[in-house]
Amino acid sequence: MKKILFILLGCLIVTFGIIVLRHSNIVTGGTAGLSLSVTYLTNIPFAITFFLINLPFYIFSVLQMGWRFTLTTAGAVTVLSLMTAVDQFLPSFSIPMLVGAVLGGLLIGLGLSLIFMNGASLGGANILALFLQKRFNLNPGTINFIFDLFVVVSSIYVIGWIKGLCSILSIFVISKVISYFKEDIKRKTTAPAKKEKQARPKVHVPLAD
Repeated sequence: MKKILFILLGCLIVTFGIIVLRHSNIVTGGTAGLSLSVTYLTNIPFAITFFLINLPFYIFSVLQMGWRFTLTTAGAVTVLSLMTAVDQFLPSFSIPMLVGAVLGGLLIGLGLSLIFMNGASLGGANILALFLQKRFNLNPGTINFIFDLFVVVSSIYVIGWIKGLCSILSIFVISKVISYFKEDIKRKTTAPAKKEKQARPKVHVPLAD
């Protein structure tokens, strides 16, 4: 129950970050960034595009991370989709791009770290980042940054160079925040396995003469 509450809190923090980015007219990386780009092009609500774009990544998650992680991730994605839908009812406002890039990046990085530490993700590159950390001990912040950079660069023709550079700043901040918590993420996601190994201490039984 405690983990679920922390995942919900993480989703809420990420929601604030996405709203900040959206009202700064810049994008972020991953499936969230792709979804924001689609909303700029089509005006389709972010909640719908975000949910649909994440569907293919669940196949990889089931095969490599297991059903429990996948279902928890699907739940987190659904919750985030519902939370971000609130943005449709907010009054129109704008945030300076530089402020939005840093503030939005900090919020999304904090929210993602909290979600990662409690056995879930927000789909897309998040799943791959956690898989590579678990399998090869790679920095999840760096993996996220590489994929996010690809998404942002491919979105520059939609948002322009200035907004694109601010978007790169945003994903840089996100990666730095996640990298700061990488040891906590690793420790909390591998803790159960360590406990199982230490469950039964060896008992020395002396041999009879």
